[in-house]
Amino acid sequence: MASGFFALLDDIAALMDDVVVMSKISTKKTAGILGDDLAVNAEKATGFVSSRELPVLWAITKGSARNKLIILPVAFLLSAFAPWAITLALILGAIYLAYEGAEKIYEYVVPHETETEEHVGLKANLSKKELLELEKTKIKSAIFTDFILSVEIVIIALGTVLEKPILFQVLVVSIVCIIATVGVYGIVALIVRMDDLGYRLVKFSKREKSISKTIGYLLIRALPIIIKSLAVIGTIALILVAGGIFSHNVEYIHHFLEKIELPTIVEEIIVGLLVGILSLFFVKIFKKIFYKKNADN
Repeated sequence: MASGFFALLDDIAALMDDVVVMSKISTKKTAGILGDDLAVNAEKATGFVSSRELPVLWAITKGSARNKLIILPVAFLLSAFAPWAITLALILGAIYLAYEGAEKIYEYVVPHETETEEHVGLKANLSKKELLELEKTKIKSAIFTDFILSVEIVIIALGTVLEKPILFQVLVVSIVCIIATVGVYGIVALIVRMDDLGYRLVKFSKREKSISKTIGYLLIRALPIIIKSLAVIGTIALILVAGGIFSHNVEYIHHFLEKIELPTIVEEIIVGLLVGILSLFFVKIFKKIFYKKNADN
Protein backbone atom coordinates (compact mmCIF):
# COMPACT_ATOMS: atom_id res chain seq x y z
CA MET A 1 0.00 0.00 0.00
CA ALA A 2 2.86 2.38 0.91
CA SER A 3 4.64 1.60 -2.37
CA GLY A 4 1.43 2.34 -4.28
CA PHE A 5 1.10 5.69 -2.49
CA PHE A 6 4.69 6.66 -3.31
CA ALA A 7 4.20 5.52 -6.91
CA LEU A 8 1.17 7.85 -7.09
CA LEU A 9 3.26 10.72 -5.72
CA ASP A 10 5.94 9.94 -8.28
CA ASP A 11 3.34 10.04 -11.10
CA ILE A 12 2.02 13.38 -9.80
CA ALA A 13 5.56 14.79 -9.61
CA ALA A 14 6.30 13.60 -13.17
CA LEU A 15 3.03 15.15 -14.39
CA MET A 16 3.83 18.48 -12.71
CA ASP A 17 7.34 18.42 -14.20
CA ASP A 18 5.80 17.96 -17.65
CA VAL A 19 3.25 20.69 -16.92
CA VAL A 20 6.01 23.13 -15.90
CA VAL A 21 8.04 22.34 -19.04
CA MET A 22 5.02 22.70 -21.34
CA SER A 23 3.94 25.87 -19.51
CA LYS A 24 7.35 27.40 -20.31
CA ILE A 25 6.98 26.39 -23.97
CA SER A 26 3.41 27.73 -24.13
CA THR A 27 4.46 31.00 -22.47
CA LYS A 28 7.23 31.42 -25.05
CA LYS A 29 4.72 30.76 -27.86
CA THR A 30 2.36 33.40 -26.45
CA ALA A 31 5.17 35.89 -25.74
CA GLY A 32 4.24 37.96 -28.79
CA ILE A 33 0.65 38.35 -27.62
CA LEU A 34 1.77 39.03 -24.06
CA GLY A 35 4.08 41.77 -25.38
CA ASP A 36 1.24 43.30 -27.36
CA ASP A 37 -1.13 42.89 -24.39
CA LEU A 38 1.41 44.68 -22.20
CA ALA A 39 1.87 47.53 -24.70
CA VAL A 40 -1.87 47.96 -25.31
CA ASN A 41 -2.82 47.93 -21.61
CA ALA A 42 0.04 50.22 -20.60
CA GLU A 43 -1.27 52.69 -23.17
CA LYS A 44 -4.92 52.29 -22.11
CA ALA A 45 -4.10 52.60 -18.40
CA THR A 46 -2.42 55.98 -18.91
CA GLY A 47 -4.25 59.27 -19.46
CA PHE A 48 -6.02 59.26 -16.07
CA VAL A 49 -5.32 61.51 -13.11
CA SER A 50 -2.71 59.99 -10.78
CA SER A 51 -5.19 59.02 -8.05
CA ARG A 52 -7.34 57.04 -10.51
CA GLU A 53 -4.62 55.08 -12.37
CA LEU A 54 -4.41 52.10 -9.97
CA PRO A 55 -8.22 51.80 -9.37
CA VAL A 56 -8.75 51.86 -13.16
CA LEU A 57 -6.01 49.27 -13.68
CA TRP A 58 -7.53 47.06 -10.97
CA ALA A 59 -10.92 47.28 -12.71
CA ILE A 60 -9.31 46.25 -16.03
CA THR A 61 -7.42 43.40 -14.28
CA LYS A 62 -10.67 42.01 -12.82
CA GLY A 63 -12.27 42.28 -16.26
CA SER A 64 -9.30 40.40 -17.76
CA ALA A 65 -9.70 37.60 -15.19
CA ARG A 66 -13.43 37.33 -16.00
CA ASN A 67 -12.60 37.19 -19.72
CA LYS A 68 -10.34 34.21 -19.19
CA LEU A 69 -12.89 32.45 -16.96
CA ILE A 70 -15.38 32.72 -19.86
CA ILE A 71 -12.90 31.71 -22.58
CA LEU A 72 -11.20 28.75 -20.86
CA PRO A 73 -14.24 26.39 -20.49
CA VAL A 74 -15.26 27.03 -24.12
CA ALA A 75 -11.72 26.35 -25.32
CA PHE A 76 -11.46 23.10 -23.32
CA LEU A 77 -14.85 21.89 -24.59
CA LEU A 78 -13.74 22.54 -28.17
CA SER A 79 -10.48 20.72 -27.47
CA ALA A 80 -12.34 17.69 -26.12
CA PHE A 81 -15.13 17.44 -28.71
CA ALA A 82 -13.98 19.43 -31.75
CA PRO A 83 -10.15 19.72 -31.77
CA TRP A 84 -10.25 20.81 -35.42
CA ALA A 85 -11.98 24.01 -34.24
CA ILE A 86 -8.89 24.90 -32.17
CA THR A 87 -6.67 24.67 -35.25
CA LEU A 88 -9.19 26.73 -37.23
CA ALA A 89 -9.35 29.33 -34.47
CA LEU A 90 -5.54 29.33 -34.36
CA ILE A 91 -5.36 30.12 -38.10
CA LEU A 92 -8.06 32.81 -37.85
CA GLY A 93 -6.26 34.28 -34.84
CA ALA A 94 -3.01 34.31 -36.82
CA ILE A 95 -4.71 36.23 -39.65
CA TYR A 96 -5.95 38.78 -37.10
CA LEU A 97 -2.48 39.07 -35.54
CA ALA A 98 -0.83 39.52 -38.92
CA TYR A 99 -3.46 42.12 -39.89
CA GLU A 100 -2.97 44.01 -36.62
CA GLY A 101 0.82 44.01 -37.06
CA ALA A 102 0.60 45.12 -40.70
CA GLU A 103 -1.92 47.84 -39.81
CA LYS A 104 0.41 49.25 -37.16
CA ILE A 105 3.28 49.33 -39.67
CA TYR A 106 0.99 50.94 -42.28
CA GLU A 107 -0.13 53.63 -39.80
CA TYR A 108 3.49 54.38 -38.95
CA VAL A 109 4.73 54.49 -42.57
CA VAL A 110 1.77 56.11 -44.36
CA PRO A 111 0.89 59.69 -43.25
CA HIS A 112 -2.68 59.96 -41.96
CA GLU A 113 -4.79 61.94 -39.56
CA THR A 114 -4.87 60.56 -36.03
CA GLU A 115 -7.53 61.03 -33.43
CA THR A 116 -6.24 62.30 -30.10
CA GLU A 117 -7.81 61.28 -26.80
CA GLU A 118 -8.12 63.96 -24.18
CA HIS A 119 -6.70 63.32 -20.73
CA VAL A 120 -9.44 61.82 -18.57
CA GLY A 121 -9.85 63.96 -15.49
CA LEU A 122 -8.48 67.18 -17.00
CA LYS A 123 -11.70 68.28 -18.69
CA ALA A 124 -12.83 71.28 -16.70
CA ASN A 125 -16.18 71.48 -18.45
CA LEU A 126 -17.29 68.00 -17.31
CA SER A 127 -18.96 67.16 -14.01
CA LYS A 128 -17.67 64.43 -11.65
CA LYS A 129 -20.46 62.11 -12.82
CA GLU A 130 -19.57 62.68 -16.49
CA LEU A 131 -15.88 62.04 -15.77
CA LEU A 132 -16.76 58.73 -14.08
CA GLU A 133 -18.88 57.74 -17.09
CA LEU A 134 -15.99 58.58 -19.42
CA GLU A 135 -13.67 56.52 -17.23
CA LYS A 136 -16.08 53.56 -17.35
CA THR A 137 -16.16 53.82 -21.15
CA LYS A 138 -12.36 53.62 -21.33
CA ILE A 139 -12.34 50.66 -18.93
CA LYS A 140 -14.93 48.81 -21.05
CA SER A 141 -12.85 49.48 -24.17
CA ALA A 142 -9.72 48.10 -22.45
CA ILE A 143 -11.58 44.97 -21.25
CA PHE A 144 -12.96 44.33 -24.74
CA THR A 145 -9.46 44.61 -26.24
CA ASP A 146 -8.21 42.27 -23.52
CA PHE A 147 -10.93 39.76 -24.45
CA ILE A 148 -9.65 39.55 -28.04
CA LEU A 149 -6.04 39.20 -26.89
CA SER A 150 -7.05 36.64 -24.23
CA VAL A 151 -8.74 34.47 -26.88
CA GLU A 152 -5.50 34.51 -28.86
CA ILE A 153 -3.40 33.68 -25.77
CA VAL A 154 -5.64 30.73 -24.81
CA ILE A 155 -5.82 29.34 -28.35
CA ILE A 156 -2.05 29.58 -28.93
CA ALA A 157 -1.29 28.05 -25.52
CA LEU A 158 -3.84 25.29 -26.15
CA GLY A 159 -2.37 24.67 -29.58
CA THR A 160 0.96 23.67 -27.99
CA VAL A 161 -0.68 20.91 -25.89
CA LEU A 162 -3.51 19.86 -28.21
CA GLU A 163 -2.31 16.24 -28.38
CA LYS A 164 -2.09 15.93 -24.57
CA PRO A 165 -4.84 14.64 -22.18
CA ILE A 166 -7.50 17.16 -21.16
CA LEU A 167 -6.22 17.44 -17.54
CA PHE A 168 -2.77 18.32 -18.86
CA GLN A 169 -4.30 20.96 -21.16
CA VAL A 170 -6.29 22.49 -18.29
CA LEU A 171 -3.22 22.76 -16.04
CA VAL A 172 -0.88 24.19 -18.69
CA VAL A 173 -3.30 26.71 -20.21
CA SER A 174 -4.54 27.82 -16.77
CA ILE A 175 -0.94 28.50 -15.67
CA VAL A 176 -0.31 30.51 -18.84
CA CYS A 177 -3.48 32.54 -18.21
CA ILE A 178 -2.46 33.27 -14.61
CA ILE A 179 0.97 34.41 -15.81
CA ALA A 180 -0.68 36.50 -18.54
CA THR A 181 -3.03 38.25 -16.10
CA VAL A 182 -0.83 38.71 -13.02
CA GLY A 183 2.41 39.26 -14.95
CA VAL A 184 1.10 41.67 -17.58
CA TYR A 185 -1.02 43.83 -15.26
CA GLY A 186 1.64 43.77 -12.53
CA ILE A 187 4.18 45.18 -15.00
CA VAL A 188 1.60 47.68 -16.33
CA ALA A 189 1.02 48.90 -12.75
CA LEU A 190 4.75 49.52 -12.35
CA ILE A 191 4.94 51.30 -15.72
CA VAL A 192 1.99 53.65 -15.18
CA ARG A 193 3.32 54.68 -11.76
CA MET A 194 6.87 55.34 -13.01
CA ASP A 195 6.28 59.05 -13.53
CA ASP A 196 4.61 59.39 -10.11
CA LEU A 197 7.61 57.72 -8.45
CA GLY A 198 9.85 60.02 -10.49
CA TYR A 199 8.06 63.15 -9.22
CA ARG A 200 8.36 61.91 -5.63
CA LEU A 201 12.10 61.34 -6.05
CA VAL A 202 12.52 64.81 -7.58
CA LYS A 203 10.71 66.43 -4.62
CA PHE A 204 12.56 64.24 -2.10
CA SER A 205 15.79 66.24 -2.35
CA LYS A 206 16.00 70.03 -2.00
CA ARG A 207 19.46 70.20 -3.53
CA GLU A 208 19.86 71.33 -7.14
CA LYS A 209 21.78 68.18 -8.09
CA SER A 210 21.23 64.86 -6.31
CA ILE A 211 20.95 61.14 -7.06
CA SER A 212 17.24 61.09 -6.25
CA LYS A 213 16.53 63.98 -8.67
CA THR A 214 18.63 62.36 -11.41
CA ILE A 215 16.76 59.04 -11.03
CA GLY A 216 13.42 60.87 -10.76
CA TYR A 217 13.91 62.82 -13.99
CA LEU A 218 15.14 59.62 -15.68
CA LEU A 219 11.94 57.77 -14.70
CA ILE A 220 9.72 60.64 -15.87
CA ARG A 221 11.46 60.85 -19.26
CA ALA A 222 11.64 57.07 -19.64
CA LEU A 223 7.86 56.43 -19.36
CA PRO A 224 6.80 57.58 -22.88
CA ILE A 225 9.91 55.94 -24.37
CA ILE A 226 9.09 52.61 -22.69
CA ILE A 227 5.47 52.69 -23.89
CA LYS A 228 6.58 53.47 -27.47
CA SER A 229 9.26 50.76 -27.32
CA LEU A 230 6.71 48.20 -26.10
CA ALA A 231 4.46 49.13 -29.02
CA VAL A 232 7.32 48.49 -31.51
CA ILE A 233 8.34 45.22 -29.84
CA GLY A 234 4.70 44.13 -29.70
CA THR A 235 4.25 44.82 -33.44
CA ILE A 236 7.32 42.75 -34.39
CA ALA A 237 6.17 39.99 -32.05
CA LEU A 238 2.70 39.95 -33.65
CA ILE A 239 4.21 39.39 -37.10
CA LEU A 240 6.52 36.66 -35.78
CA VAL A 241 3.79 34.81 -33.88
CA ALA A 242 1.42 34.94 -36.86
CA GLY A 243 4.13 33.71 -39.24
CA GLY A 244 5.03 30.91 -36.83
CA ILE A 245 1.42 29.73 -36.62
CA PHE A 246 1.07 29.61 -40.40
CA SER A 247 4.43 27.94 -41.00
CA HIS A 248 3.65 25.19 -38.46
CA ASN A 249 -0.06 24.63 -39.06
CA VAL A 250 -0.52 25.10 -42.82
CA GLU A 251 1.04 22.08 -44.53
CA TYR A 252 1.64 23.75 -47.91
CA ILE A 253 3.50 26.69 -46.32
CA HIS A 254 5.47 24.34 -44.06
CA HIS A 255 6.71 22.22 -46.97
CA PHE A 256 7.47 25.28 -49.11
CA LEU A 257 9.58 26.82 -46.34
CA GLU A 258 11.50 23.57 -45.92
CA LYS A 259 12.63 23.82 -49.56
CA ILE A 260 13.97 27.39 -49.41
CA GLU A 261 15.89 26.74 -46.14
CA LEU A 262 15.94 30.23 -44.63
CA PRO A 263 16.52 30.93 -40.90
CA THR A 264 13.30 30.27 -38.95
CA ILE A 265 12.92 33.86 -37.73
CA VAL A 266 13.27 35.19 -41.31
CA GLU A 267 10.69 32.68 -42.59
CA GLU A 268 8.20 33.66 -39.87
CA ILE A 269 8.65 37.40 -40.49
CA ILE A 270 8.17 36.97 -44.26
CA VAL A 271 5.07 34.77 -43.87
CA GLY A 272 3.60 37.03 -41.17
CA LEU A 273 4.17 40.16 -43.26
CA LEU A 274 2.70 38.62 -46.42
CA VAL A 275 -0.44 37.45 -44.61
CA GLY A 276 -0.70 40.82 -42.84
CA ILE A 277 -0.34 42.83 -46.06
CA LEU A 278 -2.95 40.67 -47.86
CA SER A 279 -5.44 40.86 -44.99
CA LEU A 280 -4.90 44.62 -44.65
CA PHE A 281 -5.44 45.06 -48.40
CA PHE A 282 -8.75 43.16 -48.34
CA VAL A 283 -9.96 45.05 -45.24
CA LYS A 284 -9.15 48.41 -46.90
CA ILE A 285 -10.99 47.36 -50.08
CA PHE A 286 -14.00 46.17 -48.07
CA LYS A 287 -14.12 49.44 -46.09
CA LYS A 288 -14.00 51.51 -49.30
CA ILE A 289 -16.84 49.52 -50.87
CA PHE A 290 -18.88 49.65 -47.62
CA TYR A 291 -18.42 53.43 -47.15
CA LYS A 292 -19.17 54.07 -50.84
CA LYS A 293 -22.46 52.16 -50.59
CA ASN A 294 -23.42 54.08 -47.46
CA ALA A 295 -22.53 57.38 -49.16
CA ASP A 296 -24.67 56.50 -52.19
CA ASN A 297 -27.61 55.62 -49.96
